Amino acid sequence: MPQFIKIDQDGDVATITLNRPEVLNAWHSAMRKELAAVLKEQDGDDKIRAIVLTGAGDRAFSAGQDLGEAKTFSSERAAEWIEEWRELYGTMRSLTKPIIAALNGVAAGSAFQVALLCDVRVGHAGSRMGQPEINSGIPSTLGPWLMKEMLGISRTIELTLTGRIMDGEECHRIGLIHYLVPQDQVMAKAMEVGRLLASKPPIAMRLNKRRFAEVTAAGFEDALQAGARIQKEAYGTGEPQRMMEAFFARTAEKRKAGGVHA
Repeated sequence: MPQFIKIDQDGDVATITLNRPEVLNAWHSAMRKELAAVLKEQDGDDKIRAIVLTGAGDRAFSAGQDLGEAKTFSSERAAEWIEEWRELYGTMRSLTKPIIAALNGVAAGSAFQVALLCDVRVGHAGSRMGQPEINSGIPSTLGPWLMKEMLGISRTIELTLTGRIMDGEECHRIGLIHYLVPQDQVMAKAMEVGRLLASKPPIAMRLNKRRFAEVTAAGFEDALQAGARIQKEAYGTGEPQRMMEAFFARTAEKRKAGGVHA
């Protein structure tokens, strides 16, 4: 049984919940592997026709990469890390069933990327999303590739270099969130969309999704190759490790002063 993922089924719609709420559903290596395995399992189940992906609690879809893991990386481990993302992202891109992101809170960094790899996104005004890796000294390749496909190069550059997080209303306005609803209706709307997509002819659904993967395959492979090269170089300088250690030191000081609460 998965340790960090919950699975539920409502008719022909499966719900997969990222389940590390104590760290805002941030993922480490074990959780990434579990998510890829669960997605494959649900995609192969003939009783399932659509998948909803969400996060436990009401604060976060996922905070993205667990920095407690990433701050320990060597340059070689950073390159291997990209191959772990290849497994998860490749799995998502190869799904034959539609997948809907129910954005119950923040989706940052790699979680933003996972949300963008979903076919449809449902969120609320507080569903904050963005690509803040630069603030931790981590360069970005997979996120900018996804954003460029959806937003164009100008906005991609601005979001990548500033690390700015967008609120749900901005995400809806620029087309990243398809359905913006009140917070307490996010899951219901995601399930409604899931049931709609589950009702579509499955062969046409599978072939449409396969074609979308085909037309973006070259960019995906380029982003992965660049990611391995760039992460290896970045971690070889020690900058990401220093920036993350500084972040943890600041967080510890705030907790000590009573300014941060679990």
